[in-house]
Amino acid sequence: MSESVSRSAWIPGVLVATGFAWMARQLAALEIFHETLHFGALLLVILLGMVWRMVLPIPAWSIPGIEMAKKPILRWAVAALGLRLSLNQILEIGGPALLVVSVSTIAAVFGGWWICRWLGLPERMGLLLGVGGAVCGASAIVAADTVVQAEKKDSALAISVITLLGTLGILIYPELCQLFSMGDFDYGVWAGASLHETAQVVAAGDSISQESKEVATVVKLVRICWLAPIVFYLGWSLRHQHAAAGQAKVSLVPWFLVMFVIFAATNSMGWLPTEGAFAVSNLKTGGSWLMTIGMAGVGLQTSVKDLVQAGWRPVLAGLLQWILLAGISVGMIRLVM
Repeated sequence: MSESVSRSAWIPGVLVATGFAWMARQLAALEIFHETLHFGALLLVILLGMVWRMVLPIPAWSIPGIEMAKKPILRWAVAALGLRLSLNQILEIGGPALLVVSVSTIAAVFGGWWICRWLGLPERMGLLLGVGGAVCGASAIVAADTVVQAEKKDSALAISVITLLGTLGILIYPELCQLFSMGDFDYGVWAGASLHETAQVVAAGDSISQESKEVATVVKLVRICWLAPIVFYLGWSLRHQHAAAGQAKVSLVPWFLVMFVIFAATNSMGWLPTEGAFAVSNLKTGGSWLMTIGMAGVGLQTSVKDLVQAGWRPVLAGLLQWILLAGISVGMIRLVM
């Protein structure tokens, strides 16, 4: 009997996280958040969780389920991002755009790590900030954390910094588009190659034109393609260091990144049905729900006090990496497109 109770201990917490996810998705559909502030459900659910944590303590009975939302559920959500990738979409944007996003992403990863080290940030926090800022925000941080194994407050802080900067980007990118006299296609490539979260990329692209929005979304998906190799490299590098130091090894190949690759390949081959319960559209919607539930777990375990105590250096590190990424990508657009 006690074993049965133990096995189901996660259910109440997952239901709590699901409730927060539902509220965030409802709020995200309102005009003030969708059209005016451009706050997506992922940002809103993190904020809702943080506010709850500030006002009330997290009930002990909900902690197992919140942990499950933050880890297994969120990792399945990252795997499901592969369902959004299609080889045909990637090829449509052309070789120059692929070159821009690939070079700028790799440069931002290593540049971000160097900046964090230069500012004296803890190594593990720096690794998370570097991957998150360079690839796809919170999803990349979750993926990288499986091999980095940072403290809870480090991953939460990294997500908060990346979310803050990406939201700022939604507001300033359309203005910079006018300043740089960029065409719709070039602006879409730039937004997709340098903004953090997919929702932020879509919002920034939509502020200029439908073409910019579509191009930005596809470029962002190309950027997400770099998630698996970068985390594989990070796992290999950390495993080598830990083995040399005689410490516990980290996972070289996280299972959910393997699933990410499998889902992307399956979608590219056209093997997913277009109708029925397992239609690709339904699977994408399910993945979106899983991501929101998982981020609810992140928000509910994020302490504002810890973020304040972290000081200004993580924000400066994220900002400098973003400037580096945006500068390289816009420079390459001028050079090769």
